[in-house]
Amino acid sequence: MAGALAYSTWSVEVFLPTGLSPRTAYVSELAAEDQPYGTFFRTVDLLAGLLVLAGAVWAPVARGTRGAGLSAVGWAGLALFGAATVADSRLPLSCAATADPDCLAREQAGGVPWTHSAHAVSSGLAVTGALVGMVLLTAVARRRAGAWPALARTGPVLVVLELAATCWVLASIAAFEAGRGTWGLGIGQRLQVLVIAVWLVVLAWSAATEARRE
Repeated sequence: MAGALAYSTWSVEVFLPTGLSPRTAYVSELAAEDQPYGTFFRTVDLLAGLLVLAGAVWAPVARGTRGAGLSAVGWAGLALFGAATVADSRLPLSCAATADPDCLAREQAGGVPWTHSAHAVSSGLAVTGALVGMVLLTAVARRRAGAWPALARTGPVLVVLELAATCWVLASIAAFEAGRGTWGLGIGQRLQVLVIAVWLVVLAWSAATEARRE
């Protein structure tokens, strides 16, 4: 739950004069090196990744589910998500291409640091890991009668929302890179990361409830 909370800290942009539009800007651009609150957002991203990674490694050990098929792969997906989020925080963008035409021009001309490409890879791995964890651990909850009722009930809806948001983000990125606007890229990505955070809270609540029963 603490990892989910830290992962949602981007929402404080509502109260900060970031200069970036939530409708068009990547969430990662809040943490860009040239942004006024970049250090803050990079720090909370690092904390979020470490907390989720620790939970994903510890949970199957504590529950005795190491090597247990779908469950093990699901926890591994969450561990990948946590580790990639840590990498994201250490590989920041140098500037915000959606808000700065000069940054966009440099990016298109290959004049930005290598961290831009590395950040794209780590971000892709983070989403992939989150999707693997969400799909497989939700499937486990559905199969284990009454073990994780909250996740069994809400997990499928959250998975569908996450897949829809991911498709929206991918389409928006393609449009932006083709010079056809952002297609609400910022909104789609904020929905994407919000759904991940909500799912993490439901997972944590379900696991904690099961532990109390035991």
